[in-house]
Amino acid sequence: MTSIDFLGNPDARLVLYLPHRPAGLDSFAHAPSAEVIVAANSNHWRKIINLLAKVVSPVADDWRAFRDSRLFNEAALCFAPEVGGQEGWHWIAGQANRERFAGFECQARTLPDDTGIAVDWPRKLLLSPYPDYRQLSNQRVERIRALLGQAGFYAGMGS
Repeated sequence: MTSIDFLGNPDARLVLYLPHRPAGLDSFAHAPSAEVIVAANSNHWRKIINLLAKVVSPVADDWRAFRDSRLFNEAALCFAPEVGGQEGWHWIAGQANRERFAGFECQARTLPDDTGIAVDWPRKLLLSPYPDYRQLSNQRVERIRALLGQAGFYAGMGS
């Protein structure tokens, strides 16, 4: 069992918190890449990586190229049940995952058009369904992108 709790840029613009680690984490933790993570794991991890890229990519239609070249420069994965001190956004995905964060208080408010997504603006905290296509549809990804855009998340990222 690995003790690695963080994968990606320590100064990431967005950290996605997940309850489990990908297989082979020890072998690619020093240089994470979407391609290597997906190759070493199941279709489940392909979905997670793709949805993360769709959210973080500065150009919505260019998420595949972004995933393959820059994803882990701008984003990170955290497997510990505590929100870190990074200045960027923190994304806790999935109800069961949220329950791991015992004692964590936030003022997240649900979106009026989607009660499955909530945001705590001062803390830069996003709560959403688990990153799976059934739970985190393209429509929900668009909503998340819109609110991150309102917060200036994509400013200065280039294309």
